[in-house]
Amino acid sequence: MASFSLHGIPVSRGIAVGRAHLLTPAALDVKHYLVGQTQVEAEVRRLQNAFAVVHQELRTIWEELPADAPPELGAFIDIHILILSDPMLADAPLNIIRSRHYNAEWALVTQIDELIAQFDEIEDPYLRARKVDIQQVAERVLKVLTGTAQLLPPNGDEDAAQASLIVVAHDISPADMLQFRNHAFAGIATDVGGQNSHTALVARSLDVPAAVGLSNASLLIKQDDWVIIDGDAGVAIVNPSALMLSQYREMQAKLQRERKKLGKLKKTPAVTLDGTAVTLLANIELPEDCAAAMEVGASGIGLFRSEFLFMGHSGYASKLPSEEEQFDAYRRAVVAMKGRPVTIRTLDIGADKRLDGFDQTAINPALGLRAIRYCMAEPQLFMTQLRAILRASAFGPVKLLIPMLSHSFEVTQTLSLLNQAKAQLIKAGQKFDDGIKIGAMIEVPAAALTLQTFIRRMDFLSIGTNDLIQYTLAIDRSDHEVAHLYDPLHPAVLLLLAMTVAAAAKAGIPVSICGGMAGDTKLTRLLLGMGFRELSMPPAQLLSVKQEVLACDLERITPLVRKILRSDDPSAIKQLVGQLAEAPVAV
Repeated sequence: MASFSLHGIPVSRGIAVGRAHLLTPAALDVKHYLVGQTQVEAEVRRLQNAFAVVHQELRTIWEELPADAPPELGAFIDIHILILSDPMLADAPLNIIRSRHYNAEWALVTQIDELIAQFDEIEDPYLRARKVDIQQVAERVLKVLTGTAQLLPPNGDEDAAQASLIVVAHDISPADMLQFRNHAFAGIATDVGGQNSHTALVARSLDVPAAVGLSNASLLIKQDDWVIIDGDAGVAIVNPSALMLSQYREMQAKLQRERKKLGKLKKTPAVTLDGTAVTLLANIELPEDCAAAMEVGASGIGLFRSEFLFMGHSGYASKLPSEEEQFDAYRRAVVAMKGRPVTIRTLDIGADKRLDGFDQTAINPALGLRAIRYCMAEPQLFMTQLRAILRASAFGPVKLLIPMLSHSFEVTQTLSLLNQAKAQLIKAGQKFDDGIKIGAMIEVPAAALTLQTFIRRMDFLSIGTNDLIQYTLAIDRSDHEVAHLYDPLHPAVLLLLAMTVAAAAKAGIPVSICGGMAGDTKLTRLLLGMGFRELSMPPAQLLSVKQEVLACDLERITPLVRKILRSDDPSAIKQLVGQLAEAPVAV
């Protein structure tokens, strides 16, 4: 067979070599037949049972989320559960069975076709892209109905060659992706997707090499083809020659040896070659995640995404956590970090992270009532969280982080509510750290452009690069149709970062990065050269970033970083960033 390569978007580093395992979507051209009157209710029950099976699958996936799973994964499962329960999907096909006597599969596909047609007519690209979620949910139900659900071989004692499978698909739903963690597979290749698609998020979480946005991979790659995934380049090599296969296996073995060496860096101080100390922190979603942070030697928690506590234990919020429940969770995290600081971000609900009862009708929820805006609209909910965080501060160093600030009145209202919460605790005789540090999350361009508003009144800044890039470039980071435009090295993004770190340094206020850029080793030297000295990332990425810090000579790279910041040519910037990653750095 002739060898060929497919070029896409790199989303998870490393090399994988294995046989292709194709995941085909449930065929939408299902059998069409009419059922007799006496069989109508039996057909209704068959469809209801399929919905129940899928609902239980999704709830099980949620409950078994890995401790270091990004919060977006839980949000994706939440959305699929909500779709599954929506009357337009759950009830309408039942009415079709009863009124038209269609078989269950035909009724479901009929309703799906109608819904998809409605979404195709929507002008707003964000809402139009949500049809993919509907299709993925419907496919899960169809696979149960038709008995065609595909599973990968379970992890076990299989021969290594058999266990090394490359999952190939047009797209992979977040639920399927999460299920894969219990099966033997080495890499991922998909037709669609981007740097921040759910496939990319899970691949990084599971530390599996992946290439997405390959266009026609699922059509061109055949079952059991040999495939190499070069995660660093975003390339899939199909039916490689024996020589190429041998070369990539050597590269793969080298990478594995290097990863083992990383474990030895756990207790090594994060200091550059010229003696500059760098603080490496961990991002977590739940108190239990602190164990992974401690395991890699994190200097503290740079981002505790508290919204996971609000999403309930069953995949969606059946009730909001009480003050005591929140306090217990925050306290456990603080105690687990043994004196290392814990930065807790207040509730960041909205966009792709929803609660029951949250307004689902916003034209574009990423620009709507989310994060601090939502908290201001629900002051009692916000006050409850503030009291719980304050109480936890009595057990160790805690910092309070406010997301999505863009207006000075939001700072005023936040500080006022915080003072009210303190007064209530004093009256109740509850202990807390009265000098708790409060920070502003810089993730809206307006905040970066009016930094003095926040520097004057806040104790520290934390940059959320994922949203900052999204809002700066007007790109929905979950929409694969514009994923190729999501660029952390866009001159406008670099300018906002440089402005922020320079203004913070001038004012003597700490500033950190807690978004995806912080954990990208290709960008570590750039961020250090810009002046950042605090980086927060998933625990799995911390030692790799530390390795880059240890190999960095700030004196040598600073001139090159300045040259990058002066450039407005994207191709030149990428070339210069590539030079930064070389050792020794050529300037």
